[in-house]
This record gives sequence, structure tokens and C-alpha cells, in this order.
Amino acid sequence: MSNVKKYKDIVAFHPGYYIADIIEDMEVSQAEFAKRMGTTAKTLSKLINGQANISNDLAKKLSVMMGTSVEVWQNLQNTYDRKLIEMQQAKDYDEQTKIVKEIDYRYFVDVVDLPITRNVNDKVANLCRFFRVSDLRIMLQPDFLVNFRTSTSCNNEKNIINSRAWIQTAINISKNINTSPYDAQKLKRYLPELRSMTVQKPEEFLPRMKEIFADCGVAFVLLPHLKNAGVNGAVKWINDERVVLAMNNRGLDADKFWFSLFHEIKHVLQQKIKTVFISSTMEEMIDINNKLEKEADEFATDYLIAPADYKKFSPSKYTSDNEIVEFAKKIGIHPGIVAGRMQHDGIIPQNGCSKLKEKYIIETKYTA
Repeated sequence: MSNVKKYKDIVAFHPGYYIADIIEDMEVSQAEFAKRMGTTAKTLSKLINGQANISNDLAKKLSVMMGTSVEVWQNLQNTYDRKLIEMQQAKDYDEQTKIVKEIDYRYFVDVVDLPITRNVNDKVANLCRFFRVSDLRIMLQPDFLVNFRTSTSCNNEKNIINSRAWIQTAINISKNINTSPYDAQKLKRYLPELRSMTVQKPEEFLPRMKEIFADCGVAFVLLPHLKNAGVNGAVKWINDERVVLAMNNRGLDADKFWFSLFHEIKHVLQQKIKTVFISSTMEEMIDINNKLEKEADEFATDYLIAPADYKKFSPSKYTSDNEIVEFAKKIGIHPGIVAGRMQHDGIIPQNGCSKLKEKYIIETKYTA
């Protein structure tokens, strides 16, 4: 083992490096120097070769023998140790560069006000601090935040990293939201009011929606889409009395927004404390109990448009926009939701009834 370590422009000199020079200047053998020092040849050899650190006892002996202070030798050891840490950190940052390149750093500048920088190491440090991890590679560990289906695909790793980054961002933001203790019955009583908001504009329903969720113990967070995350929504319990419900706030048609919202509400009501639920546009990102997912889908579908009402309406490919609008008005819901249901059921093409659809774009800004 060498008593000098190098990585890039960082050089670390073990105290044994200096002891070797002293032995050479004294023109004695290591065995003799060990006797003069009052230690064994084996201990001295390990010290010279950087295999052992200077103990307080050895520092005392060297200080007496060489006429220096004990601190001189302790400082040499401390300097070496600090250099090793600096060296390891540089190596770690280099390894994390691969992960940083998979993350849209600008997103975190725009959304949570992380410092603007072009320096890769600064990006690593800023993201580690924000995600509360010691190393970005932790974002790829199977049991971190939420489990996904594993794959050897690079795209899969990119999706996993960014999905976890999006979820952690929602968790961080949720810490600034005050909530009452979780109350499932209260949330159920609020469901009709939440459904009635589908006919309102986001600027009208969002303030009240946040109040309702907070009153029920739900920290409701709206976040812009993060590139390669593919996450539309997520539910994560913080503890028995508090749960985070996060939603993607950009690029969603109104019908998809409301379906996703009620889908996530059902996951909240399922109250699976140890399960993180993800609604994703990417099939490989979904790794949740299929029964619970099906329940959430059916709940969102049936609560927005009651099966009996939909059956009575009996839509077909010949159903006009005006008929959809009248039906939506009758059941008190956004007509785009009815059109979206018909698209989902294959009654009309995906571009059908496009005039009835509405896209929500809700800008948000948070502090890191």
C-alpha cells in the first residue's frame, strides 16, 4: 500500500511518507529506527507503508524523538485523512455525474429555486441536499422511496431516477403545508363538493380544494411534469395522520386531471400506509398491487359518472356534442369528462369531441 495517494489534482501524503524521509536522513535501518522510537519493526513498517495511522502514543514518541510537538504529527494524520475524504468525494461526484446528466436540473431551478449553476459538482451537491441523500446513486437503490419493476434498460433507470426525484420534490414541498390529522370520513363527506369543482376553472377550485384536503389530513401538492419521470400522480403516507397526494399540473386535459385526482383519492382512502402509489404514463413504472389499482380506476370512473347515469345516457358514435353537454350539465360535471370517458371506452376516436376538452396549465413556484 502506497503512502502517497493521488486522484486528479488531489494528493494525500500519509505521515509514513515523512517518517521514511527522516529514516533516510538519519542513515539508519527501519529496525534501528523502530528501536529508537520504542515500537516494533512491524508497527513502523505499517506506518511507513500507509497501512496504519499514527496513534496518540506514536505521536508522543515521535515528538520526543524528533523534538517537535505532538500536534505536528497529529496534524499530518488529520491532513491526510481530510485529503482522503476530499479524494473520495471527488470520485463520488465523478460517478454521480452520470446520474446528474439524466436529471433536468433546470426543472429544480424553476420549480424550487435551486441555485443556477453549470458546474456538475455543484449540481450534484445541490440535488443531494435537496433530496436529502448522501449520494445520488441512492436514487437507484431498489428500496428507495418506491419500488419499480427492474430492467436492464437505460431508459428504465432514467425513468426511475426522475420519478423518485419528482416524488421527493413533492414530499419536500408538502412539509410547508399544514394539515389536520387524517380523517377518512371527513374526506368522504367532501367528495361531492370536490366533484362539483369539475365545472370550475383551476383558479376557482384550487384554493378551496387545498383547504379541503388539508382539513382531512392530506397535503395536496401540484407539480409540473419532470422530463423522463412519466408521473401523473402519487400518494405517499408520511405517518398515520398525514398523507401526501401529489399531482402533475401541466399538460393534462381536464378529464385526465379529474380522473387522476379521484384515482389518487381512492388510494388515500385505501389507507395502505406502507405503500407508495404511482400513476404513470409508462407501463414499466407501475409496480403496485393490481387489485388496489383496479379499485382506484373503478372508483374514479364510477364516481365521476355514475354507472346508472351513463347507461341511461347510452352514448354512441352518433352522439352529438350538444347531447354530451346536456348530459354533463344534468349530472353536474365537465362535458370534457364525458367525452374523455367515451374516448376511453372506444365509442369515439381520441380526437373526437375535441371542442369539449379543456387543458389545464397551472403554474407553480416553490422554495427549496
